[in-house]
Amino acid sequence: MAARASWKGHLKVGDLACAVGLYTAVSSSDRVSFNIINRRTGHRVERQFVDSETGKPVERGDQVKGYQMENGDYIVIEGDEIAEIMPEGDKVLDVKAFIAYDDIDKLYFDRPYYLAPANKHDEEALSLIARAMRDGKVAALAEAVLFRRNRTLLIRPHDDYIVATMLNFDYEVRSADTIFTDIPDIKFDKEMLELAGHILDTKRGSFEPSEYEDRYEAALVELVKAKIEGRAPPKKKPPQERKVVDLMEALRQSAKMSGKGSAKKKAPARSDSQRKKAS
Repeated sequence: MAARASWKGHLKVGDLACAVGLYTAVSSSDRVSFNIINRRTGHRVERQFVDSETGKPVERGDQVKGYQMENGDYIVIEGDEIAEIMPEGDKVLDVKAFIAYDDIDKLYFDRPYYLAPANKHDEEALSLIARAMRDGKVAALAEAVLFRRNRTLLIRPHDDYIVATMLNFDYEVRSADTIFTDIPDIKFDKEMLELAGHILDTKRGSFEPSEYEDRYEAALVELVKAKIEGRAPPKKKPPQERKVVDLMEALRQSAKMSGKGSAKKKAPARSDSQRKKAS
């Protein structure tokens, strides 16, 4: 089945525009999903909102949004009040600037989309923009109203495709200062740094997505399959015992051993006769 665009509009770069569509690049639709059912009847359970104080069901027409204040009271926000402040969408992905790709802190990356031409007629214009960005080694910062909110996206060529990554706003990214302080500038022995580098080299590799398996998802699939086939669910494998080593202590000991091995042996003391010959 052909993929459906999550959003369609026009990519605008100055006076140049072309019709494009955004297609979700990451999806959870292939994961195993469950419904909540009644164990006794086997029927699906429906969600119902109830008043937290009275315990009585609340009809849909009486369900409104509320903002809790410091004193615990709520102020009611009506649906039409929220609709009034929603930005008007003009179906335009407006490029504001071209920047070096590395100028964006990856902490701001949110959700990736494929940006594709909406039809054959616009393939040439989009390809021209992509080629110019690739040759200039730049990415585009663009703004648009997507999914009822104004969004900022980073648009860049990726292999033979164009990827538009939705960016988090500044207030959404937590400051690292709230978690830890800066990495201290500690002095290390040369031997310790070399040994640490050696450990990194032994684990050097490349990222191949197909080599990493979602073991929990695979176990869910096997569990569901076993239940359908009427056989016993697979038993959980016990975790392998792993020896945990104090890295710094191990490095210190290795550095000491390395230092002893590399130390020059002292020359043996010469005898009196040897000293006389030398003189």
